[in-house]
Amino acid sequence: MRKTTVVAAGLAVAASLVLTGCKDGNEEVTPAAPSAPAGQASQPAGQPSGYASAPAGSPSAGGYDGSTGAPAAGGSGAVAKSGQAFKIGEAATVPFSYGSNKGGQIALTVTGIEAGTPADLTPLNVADKVKGQTPFYIRYTIKNTGTTDLSFASVGHIKGLLDGGSESGVLLTIGKFEKCPNESLPQGFTNGKTQTGCAIALAPTGAKVTGAEYWGDPYNNLSSPAQKGLTWK
Repeated sequence: MRKTTVVAAGLAVAASLVLTGCKDGNEEVTPAAPSAPAGQASQPAGQPSGYASAPAGSPSAGGYDGSTGAPAAGGSGAVAKSGQAFKIGEAATVPFSYGSNKGGQIALTVTGIEAGTPADLTPLNVADKVKGQTPFYIRYTIKNTGTTDLSFASVGHIKGLLDGGSESGVLLTIGKFEKCPNESLPQGFTNGKTQTGCAIALAPTGAKVTGAEYWGDPYNNLSSPAQKGLTWK
């Protein structure tokens, strides 16, 4: 099976389309960076742009084997096990590190999945890339439940699941997209602090995104024992 990853690159730059197979590693696909057409001004400040790989310092939990359920250092509660399933609205305790901020822990909760319309994506200038597909907005919350300051970290690696359980397409953006805002965690994101996030999934016309999967480290680690993502439905 193949899924579609569309990279929204803003109004001044053409979007890129990447076809990828199902998850088979720890990395996301990185297409060649798009460039502005000759003679065109650089992208206006504040306009959405996109990428298809996690920024430098993407989540890493190091050493978690997915079977013990032990909490991260300084955290509380049992860590979600490889492949564990949750109901929408239930929190998963997830080991989380970012850059130099190691050994953190978050409570990740998918709070809802909302259907959008193709017209929503007009500001991203990707109409030719997403023809015949409908956006769905996966909304989630992140709560710092550990003792590590996660200032400026980015929590991503969330994708949609279609009715039959197959992966949906993915639309990745950089910059503000009002329909589905997703910003880095703010400065001072310490224990007890909470922020909302959103991921854009793409479904063929007539299909629905009914679930979500978190596949950040360590749940995308194929080392023995191989890990599976956490799911919400």
